[in-house]
Amino acid sequence: ALIETEFVHAIDAPSLSIIVPVVHRGLRDRAATTKRYAALISGNICTMINDARDFVPYLPILLPDLKATLLDPIPDVRSISAKSLGSLTRGLGEATFPELRPWLLDTLRSDTGSSVERSGAAQGLSEILVASGARLTENVMLNEILPLKSHPKAQTREGVLWVLTFLPSALGQAFSSLIDESLPALLSGLADDNETVREVALRAGRVLVRSHGKANKDKILPSLEEGLSDEDYRIRVASLTLLGDLLGLLSGAKVGKANTDTQDDIRQAERAQAQIALSLGNETRKRVLSSLYLARSDTAAVVRQSAVQVWKAVVSVTVRTLREILSDLITQIVTALASGDPERTQVAGRCLGDIVQKLGDAVLPQIIPVLRDNLYDGDEYTRQGVCVGLAEVINCSSKEQMAKYIEILVKVVQDAISDEDDEVRRLASQCFQNLYNAVGARTLEEIVPSLLVAMESEDDNTKARALNGMTGILSVRSRELFPYIIPRLLKPPLTASHADALGSISGATPQTIHTNFNRIVPTFISELASFSDMDMDDEEKEREEAIRRNFSALCRNVDTVGVPLLISEISNKCTSDKESVRKESCWSYQAMIEGRKSQADYYEYVPVILRELLHRLNDDSTIVLKANQKALGALTTCIPAESLVEHLGYIKNVIGSMVSDARYRKGGVGDGDFFLPGLNIPKGMEPLLPIYQRGVLYGDAAVRETAATGLGELIKVTQTKFLAGPFLIKLTGPLLRIVGDRNPSNVKIAIVQTLGLILTKGGPVLRAFVPQFQTTFVKALSDPSRQVRIEAIKALALLMPLSTRVDPLIKELVSTSLGNGSSATAESAGLVAIQTATLEALAVVLKHGGKKVKIAESIPNSLDAGTDLINHEDDGVRESAAKVIGEACNLLGPDTADSILKQLIVDDASSLSSCSPETKHGMACTTRRIFSRPVGGEVDRETYETVSSVMQTLMADDKVMCKESACVALGAVLGSSTDVASSIATFEKSMLKCMDTKEELVVQQSAAKGLCIAAKLQPGVFVTQDGLALTNGALKMALSGAQRVQFSYNDFLWLALDVEKGEEGLQEYLSIAHFDSQKKMQQVFSKVLFKMKGMTFDDM
Repeated sequence: ALIETEFVHAIDAPSLSIIVPVVHRGLRDRAATTKRYAALISGNICTMINDARDFVPYLPILLPDLKATLLDPIPDVRSISAKSLGSLTRGLGEATFPELRPWLLDTLRSDTGSSVERSGAAQGLSEILVASGARLTENVMLNEILPLKSHPKAQTREGVLWVLTFLPSALGQAFSSLIDESLPALLSGLADDNETVREVALRAGRVLVRSHGKANKDKILPSLEEGLSDEDYRIRVASLTLLGDLLGLLSGAKVGKANTDTQDDIRQAERAQAQIALSLGNETRKRVLSSLYLARSDTAAVVRQSAVQVWKAVVSVTVRTLREILSDLITQIVTALASGDPERTQVAGRCLGDIVQKLGDAVLPQIIPVLRDNLYDGDEYTRQGVCVGLAEVINCSSKEQMAKYIEILVKVVQDAISDEDDEVRRLASQCFQNLYNAVGARTLEEIVPSLLVAMESEDDNTKARALNGMTGILSVRSRELFPYIIPRLLKPPLTASHADALGSISGATPQTIHTNFNRIVPTFISELASFSDMDMDDEEKEREEAIRRNFSALCRNVDTVGVPLLISEISNKCTSDKESVRKESCWSYQAMIEGRKSQADYYEYVPVILRELLHRLNDDSTIVLKANQKALGALTTCIPAESLVEHLGYIKNVIGSMVSDARYRKGGVGDGDFFLPGLNIPKGMEPLLPIYQRGVLYGDAAVRETAATGLGELIKVTQTKFLAGPFLIKLTGPLLRIVGDRNPSNVKIAIVQTLGLILTKGGPVLRAFVPQFQTTFVKALSDPSRQVRIEAIKALALLMPLSTRVDPLIKELVSTSLGNGSSATAESAGLVAIQTATLEALAVVLKHGGKKVKIAESIPNSLDAGTDLINHEDDGVRESAAKVIGEACNLLGPDTADSILKQLIVDDASSLSSCSPETKHGMACTTRRIFSRPVGGEVDRETYETVSSVMQTLMADDKVMCKESACVALGAVLGSSTDVASSIATFEKSMLKCMDTKEELVVQQSAAKGLCIAAKLQPGVFVTQDGLALTNGALKMALSGAQRVQFSYNDFLWLALDVEKGEEGLQEYLSIAHFDSQKKMQQVFSKVLFKMKGMTFDDM
């Protein structure tokens, strides 16, 4: 009722008191219509009162409700509320509402409110600003609102755009002054990451175009044209939409509704085109339509779709319009091609191809000269764009069209593909490919010969451009050109320019260059080999450097599929008869390995490379050895050691086979010293060391064994002078570090053996490692494996010459041998085995290091340990204890030896029959060890006679164990005799009795062993009349009996006749022997003894 009331006079204060409560109630009503009317009345009251101050007291009642309706979800309510606030501001003045504009700005910036609330706040703010005047509006927009266009919060940016949505319509033509400042905010909003912001920006833009498009087209149009070439496709889409709106506004056409199939639509487009020309002017129209047509080739589908819709709405006949705008369009295309932006360049190229398809012969005369001129005069970006455009032109032209312009196109393509810029050449290669597809082999016939001629030019620039062109062509048509080009480039002698060409070609054709490796690689290697014996001048040095540089480039550039062929070709040259070719083959491997380090695509062919390089270790040329060393160094440097460890077994086998061939093939050195040439140069073993170190430190049990054994084999074939101190330390450290780990016995055996070899080669250099060596070997004496213990004993013997503190070692060994060591160790390995090994080690230490003893008790304590264990129940312990006694007595002198013999043998001689077999065996072992040492010759004669009698008695003992040990002992007694003839006469019968085939085999062998000891201690005695009977007995045993018995007596005869020195011993024997014996001895000598390579008999 109130809205329909007609007021015939002004509303006074009493009337307001009646109206305001009703309006207040209406603003709070739920019905949208009621709220809209209440807001409308609130805004109109100011126009119907005499004094505006009468309404001010009611503002605190109505203003909160108006704020609430301003943020209402219903657009009409928000719109009426905004206008009401504008009316109140206009009627009462902005000063009456000091908090309203700040509240509206806060609502715009709020990140908690909804898009609807920001829309209402923007609409209200627009009405208030319009009511406050243009100056205030401009001030607020420039200083408070537009600066927020790049605010980090999307909600704030959205609020700014909502203001731009409502303000142009509300402000009218007064907004023209703000268009220039508002457009950047609109365009940035169109590219915003937030979808809501983009939607509001587009809405604001369309409002701006509709409300100010006609009047301010000169301001709006440039920004829209600029937006068409923006990097962000969203801005391009929005710019097209707004451009369509603007063109529709100017022409009256409906963008997006056109259907060019009907005559009405065509006529409408004709009228629109005429109206646009009238509104914009012909030049601007051409420019705008050119930009629009260019957008039809955009990379984004949505942009292309929008451009087509706008184009159809304002253009009736495309071909005719294209002819009209062709000049401007080509200008824009060339500009886009030269922009340096890949996307714009692609769009321009597509557009150019589209024009060629539509206009054909009409456009080519105009386009091709423009492209040619820009190719010669433009910068690199222009030239790149020209190539893109040229490729599209060629691709979209017919064969007939190509034929007309072939000369120009060939020249342009040749110059483009020879350009200095890599990207220009790459794009020009596509032009060449398109041209080849269009006109065929004629393209090659026109371009390639001229490039080959230019490559021989003396002008460096011409030569470089020709090379660029050739590589560019080969990058797309390599298979067709290789048979034509490669033979010409490889023509000997290989020049530097041709080598550079081949290097560049390999970079351009990585996937196909390998098909010519059978010609390229041998030529490169042969050319390099030709420099070996040449006295080179500067030109030749430059040529050599060019060949090496480009071969490295070839190795680096070739695709993975070509690596096997590359390796194969190099391998074929590794076995050449010419040392220079073998040297360059090794260098070629080095270049290949280093060049393909990053690709790491040749690992599966490492065995092939290793085979060739390892065989070169046995080369007889020093220059080959040095080149091979560098190649092996590159291999172990460029390939991770963990990968090479996989080939450790193969490396070991190849080296082992190579060494075996060198020893035993025809002309080999046999069992003599052989040193592998490749390891016997400075740092010869260093390239292989990382592989072995990795295997020793980090490999599993099998790898560790292989690494340790292989390392030992390398040390054997390397001379001591090439195993320098620091290098030996590198070898020793890893082995000592892991020998104590929980390794299987075979690994420990290999490691200890190799450490022994290192000690043999290293000598004093390893003195600093003596404590570690000693600890390692002593610990190995307690190992469960017998072979580990044996190797540890041997290694201790090698260590003694370096050791300076023997006493602690002797003390530890004595303690362990008596069973005072770790019980855990004893349980795990067996006390008897440990005692045996420890006693053996103690004997070795006394033999090789006893003279270094500084503590007087050390040797007597060792002797006491031996005597305590000489009657042990285990025969192995007894034999080892006897060794300790023998070495200790030899150190302490004849008095101690005499005392021990009396204590252990002489005192029991009268009651020998009552002694246990263990005691008898101990007596025999003790006798053998004392009398086989030098001290045995100084023993008291009475003691000697008694001991001799006891041994003869034991040789007839019932126990085989006693019998065989006595036979050996009697040989030692005979060897230490001061009256050999008398002793032989005394012992001859007993010895010959044991040298009977009716005796046990072990007894027969023991008799031979005893004779060997005697022959060693008394050289030459068995080729005299005194020893003839024993020699004849040994000859008889060597010709009959079991084979192992024959071997034992062959050893004795070899020593007795001193075969090592020749036939002198044989002749002495023949001079006193009977005829039958002479004949038999000569037969044995020639067939057996002379062929024996020697023997070592250290076990005395």
